[in-house]
Amino acid sequence: MAASRSLILLTGATGFVGRQILRALQERGRTVRVVVRNTKKDQIAQGPDVEIATSSDLFAESPEWWAEVCRDVDTVIHAAWYVEPGRYLQSPINRECFAGTMRLADGAQQAKVRRLIGIGTCFEYDLDVGYLSVTTPLKPLTPYAQAKVDTFAALSKLLPERGIEFAWCRLFYLFGEGEDARRLVPLLHAKLGAGEPVELSSGSTIRDYLDVRDAGRMIAEVALGSIQGPVNICSGKPVTVREIAEKIADEYGRRDLLRFGARPDHLDPPCIVGVLEGG
Repeated sequence: MAASRSLILLTGATGFVGRQILRALQERGRTVRVVVRNTKKDQIAQGPDVEIATSSDLFAESPEWWAEVCRDVDTVIHAAWYVEPGRYLQSPINRECFAGTMRLADGAQQAKVRRLIGIGTCFEYDLDVGYLSVTTPLKPLTPYAQAKVDTFAALSKLLPERGIEFAWCRLFYLFGEGEDARRLVPLLHAKLGAGEPVELSSGSTIRDYLDVRDAGRMIAEVALGSIQGPVNICSGKPVTVREIAEKIADEYGRRDLLRFGARPDHLDPPCIVGVLEGG
């Protein structure tokens, strides 16, 4: 591996968010070393600006393994995590991800990495607050959110002590390319495109939606910049689920297929919106 202190290491590069981070870094002319599972190597287009390192399970690797993979790396963006739809929120695998991330941090320190970027979630916050800034108290309610909070707390203490810059990007509601077909936006497109009715709740809940491409660009900007600490990756714009559904239905001219109130409203907080830095 050629020495280059402008080199960026990215985990999770085949994931929903990670692939957009990789794209954004490539658009900025950066060389990226990606760490992917052996079975997903073919999903990465290798070229002069992309190096590939593989692992059967990156969360089981040792600090020494990470130190070698991080050799000549300036900045690490750690986007990998267990996110199996329908399972990840309550899964004990979140603890394995926490432990594996700490070993990555140890290896990065051994390799004298200058900067490390982690990926968190808006679910770390006390969601009852509604409009969530980086100063909003944390109140994780699931094993997933708790593991993210624990990772943030541990890295916030460990990395500065070791002279490594640290930023933590908290994701809000993302949609777009590569999204799981069971989620709201692709489900609406699939149903409405097929001329089928869509059963929805009242649609009154307010959320903060951001195109995953924009999220990738924002995370890349954080990585290439100097900001440290928590950062909200969000639009900062409140929108109701009804508004989202109606906008998509208008693309097909089929608002008549939207069945609001056919499903009960979830017990989720009525409003989850991110506050942008300086917003």
